[in-house]
Amino acid sequence: MSLLSTPLIADALARLFARAVTPRPRVRLPEIAVPTTTVGIPTRHGDVEATIYRPATAIGAPVYVNVHGGGFVVGHREQDDPWCRYLADRAGVTVVNVDYVLAPHRRFPAPVEQVHDVLRWAADDGRDWDGARLCVGGQSAGGNLAAGAARLALRSGGPAIALQVVHYAPLDLVTATADKPSPLGDGAVMKPWMGAIFDTAYVPNPARRRDPLVSPAWSGDAEDLSGIAPALIVTAEYDRLRDEARRYAERLDAVGALVEYLEVPGVDHGYNIMSDAPDAETVTRDVYARIAAHVTRATA
Repeated sequence: MSLLSTPLIADALARLFARAVTPRPRVRLPEIAVPTTTVGIPTRHGDVEATIYRPATAIGAPVYVNVHGGGFVVGHREQDDPWCRYLADRAGVTVVNVDYVLAPHRRFPAPVEQVHDVLRWAADDGRDWDGARLCVGGQSAGGNLAAGAARLALRSGGPAIALQVVHYAPLDLVTATADKPSPLGDGAVMKPWMGAIFDTAYVPNPARRRDPLVSPAWSGDAEDLSGIAPALIVTAEYDRLRDEARRYAERLDAVGALVEYLEVPGVDHGYNIMSDAPDAETVTRDVYARIAAHVTRATA
């Protein structure tokens, strides 16, 4: 075990990382404007703030809960603002873009339980959207939490989820990031030291990382997935997390829950937020359009 996997050291570095890094979207989609409001949502781990994005026809629209990334230790919902505006406008859904408690201040299972509580809140028939047509999705750590919340919904009998969107997510925290290859080698966005810090800050006990709510793609997870929400799994060709996304897609496919496995060619982790590549906006728009089409079909 490396020193970075020592909880005391990982916690200190995670706090430093959170203060030093403020993820900002590179692809901003400025031509898309939708009305927004801010709300507080009660959860078992305290209230969380969320931004509500409204489509042109807001009353009775489907609803999509979005969960931002950031390695479980950093990030804020505003970094997904372009995506949420795009989804509300192009898929005609109300988007609930939610924050959640971050590690190491609050660890597993608090964030995933919060997201599940937000899903229950969003599904309530007292809202002015249609909670019976509910989706959940997230990028990176947010994709992990979306997958975990979908698993909690399966275990607890609800709420019903029309689609889960798992976008370049870490899905196997049992396996060290250093043991996850990328065609880019040391040039990959996800560095082994990052995974060691993030995973330890979120789940300090390595044995507990075997929990299906943490590592749904771990090979030792034998829990029956029959009846889980249909899933769109999106990953990136050069991402260290690609192989675990493929494994989870195969598990979902085995129970008839895989809608599509999409591997975006020629890009790495966080391509839609962090990439400076000349074609980053074109690639991002293409992927967003495919996801939005899936959301539209799932909530039709």
